[in-house]
Amino acid sequence: MTHQHAGHLLLYEPRVEGHHLGWLRLITEDLLSAGWRLTLAMNLRAENTPQVREHLGEFLSNVTLLNVCDETGRRHGDGKAGSVAHCLKQSGADQVFLCSFDEIASHILRRAAFGILPPVELRGRIGGIYHRPSFTVASRWSPNRLMKEAGFRRLLRGGWLSQLAFLDEFLARDCRVKYPNAPVFFIPDPCMDISHDDSADARLRLEVPLDRRVFLFYGTGARRKGLHLAVEAFQKLPADSPAFLLCVGRQTPDRRTADVLKKLEAQGRARLINRYVSTAEEQLSFAACDMVLLPYVGHFGISAVLSQAMAANKPVIASDEQLLGRLVREHGAGLLFRPGDVMALRQAIQNGLTASVDDWSRWRLAARNYAGQHSRTAFRAALLAALQPDR
Repeated sequence: MTHQHAGHLLLYEPRVEGHHLGWLRLITEDLLSAGWRLTLAMNLRAENTPQVREHLGEFLSNVTLLNVCDETGRRHGDGKAGSVAHCLKQSGADQVFLCSFDEIASHILRRAAFGILPPVELRGRIGGIYHRPSFTVASRWSPNRLMKEAGFRRLLRGGWLSQLAFLDEFLARDCRVKYPNAPVFFIPDPCMDISHDDSADARLRLEVPLDRRVFLFYGTGARRKGLHLAVEAFQKLPADSPAFLLCVGRQTPDRRTADVLKKLEAQGRARLINRYVSTAEEQLSFAACDMVLLPYVGHFGISAVLSQAMAANKPVIASDEQLLGRLVREHGAGLLFRPGDVMALRQAIQNGLTASVDDWSRWRLAARNYAGQHSRTAFRAALLAALQPDR
């Protein structure tokens, strides 16, 4: 059902890399469906046009576009809160919603701790999705965390924030207990509806063996994602192990990791697709695998790859830390290992290889249940509930 006259909202998203345009598309689609009038503040430099059209093509005729940058390519204002205030003023919108509140969070929280408040135009009119609100984790003691928390309290007292969406339901709940009047709510990282490609066909198209247990490492090869751990763990498996490592996405491995991965490929124990992949190829990768590896190091917050794995009904092997470990454990969605421990990861892979039919059935059911609870529909409902004009 479409609700008319919901209001005029500015969506602020100055980045085009990674997940940023994907999130902007989700939010744009959902708010247009509810009758919002939208202005999108984006980096509209010519080189970004293909990506913008790829993600937002069918919606561009229904929104107003605003360039966050001037003719030199620099953001208006100070590049942080000043840029948001400038765009809000230019758009004439009622309020602004940042697809990634992290864009300005550290800046405004630290400054607020010392009494330096955001531009007055933003008071009570700014919110967004806060992907990594690490200052809310009490165990993370540091002067920086305490400073941000002090700034957060000051902004709350002053009525600066209109709504903040956390992707961590536990942090959202704890924050509301600690700050009862905080406009904080939980929004699920959506498990997108995907077509479940035939596994055998996907393997043939990706040149992956049909008779092996395939473990997928998907995404960037940043060291914090743990590609080096996955490669070392596979190196330590017996040479005749039925485990096969499929690495997909633009990787930047260190020399040792690259050398070992090359040897594994030569032995027919791994396959590397080291480039940007399309959405279709991404879906093939998840269809081709049996389990998804999440050997993250020091990871905070949700994992988009976890959501993709759950949407594809594939169990995971994940580092047992913070939110990632808690979600996998509470949902029974796979296996956990001690963070950073290569031998523990090797053992988890081995456990995956020797798991029973009942184990696999239980993991796949857990993935389906997780995907249902964190669905695209659930995301839309949470977003619209938080942004309803009479909230």
